[in-house]
Amino acid sequence: MTQQLTPSIQGLIKQVQDYYQIDQKLQALFQECFVNTYQTTIRPQSDGTTFVITGDIPAMWLRDSAAQIRPYLLLADQDPKIDKMIQGVIKKQIFFINHDPYANAFNEHPNGNRYHEDQTKMTDWIWERKYEIDSLCYPIQLAYLYWKATGITTHFNQQFTEAMEKIVDVWTIEQHHPDQSDYHFIRDNCPPQDTLSHNGYGAPVNYTGMTWSGFRPSDDACKYGYLIPSNMFAVVSLQQLAEIALSILGNESLADIANNLALEIEQGIQRYGIVEHPTFGPIYAYETDGLGNYVLMDDANVPSLLSIPYIGYRPFEDEIYQNTRKFILSEENPYYFTGKVASGIGSPHTPDQYIWHIALAVQGLTSIEKEERDDLAQIFKATDAGENLMHEGFHVDNPERYTRPWFSWANSMFSEFLLSEMGLVVNGSPLHVYKSKRDK
Repeated sequence: MTQQLTPSIQGLIKQVQDYYQIDQKLQALFQECFVNTYQTTIRPQSDGTTFVITGDIPAMWLRDSAAQIRPYLLLADQDPKIDKMIQGVIKKQIFFINHDPYANAFNEHPNGNRYHEDQTKMTDWIWERKYEIDSLCYPIQLAYLYWKATGITTHFNQQFTEAMEKIVDVWTIEQHHPDQSDYHFIRDNCPPQDTLSHNGYGAPVNYTGMTWSGFRPSDDACKYGYLIPSNMFAVVSLQQLAEIALSILGNESLADIANNLALEIEQGIQRYGIVEHPTFGPIYAYETDGLGNYVLMDDANVPSLLSIPYIGYRPFEDEIYQNTRKFILSEENPYYFTGKVASGIGSPHTPDQYIWHIALAVQGLTSIEKEERDDLAQIFKATDAGENLMHEGFHVDNPERYTRPWFSWANSMFSEFLLSEMGLVVNGSPLHVYKSKRDK
């Protein structure tokens, strides 16, 4: 059943319409994209939790669900219905992490539905068990930003503490993959990016201090196990967890563990994650293995290297980020595509010459150049295929050719970009740090 729009949602839509009063296309895009998650993906549960489908797939991803509802944090302190919805998402995410911190996507009920009969430790709750660092970062970020947006702390309960302890345990174990880890994943009869090599344990890695990931935020397998942007996200998430542990939980032990782990991962990034590029100077690699191998690229999915200021790892003006950004937004990045209608970042997850609306939104959210952001707004208007909704990937020469007609994450990212242009950013988010620079 389609949920009725609350007065606060209607009010925000009116605010956007007033701001963009001479641009009816942007008005229409925002109205459709912003309400999409609320009206099509939210599944309130009888236990007070909230299940969020990702779009055209009936499962809930820990990553996607947090990103899908993030713009609604702007309304949480004024709208009891939105507040209840977000609290319910946090509770559901914590339940799923406590059930299995290695799984990335879950069922609404323990019905045994799954994407594929994979060789890994499945249960009836699990839709897919691709282990991804960011799947554990996003719930920490959401719980933290909800606290900062509302001042409410009731979600920091015993179940939350148990989930956080599981997260730091997993990240610590996966610093020593596979020696201390039994996580493995094999999918039969599939493209290579859908399974892990070496009997399901992934390519060999050396200890670096970073924590290992089996898969990228795209759900594609990592080529090398130390995924740099996800490790960056883990550093920020662990720092947020430490703040929660000290300020709210009064748990100095958990805070110390989180801070120490963040430091170890950070040292690993700085030692193994920076590469000297002949054109751009020192830049961040996308992946490495601690054995001298690395991948120079960026992917559209968040966390990405482009999203470094967005996730709060480094400020926009950071020199290595700026070098990396120039590399990412050039044809030196094998997944940067330029065409007749648009230019931007795509993914090995989608066809050649397809770029993502998510990556365009991140480019805008991390830019302090108004001209660049204005150009991106025009690209959004020209690439929705006349549907007033964002897609996963679209062809740079013909936006009528696209993947996934319904992709809630992309709709929410576009909404967040447009709201940020109005100076409306989530309290406690990194966008606050350099909002004044973007307003110049």
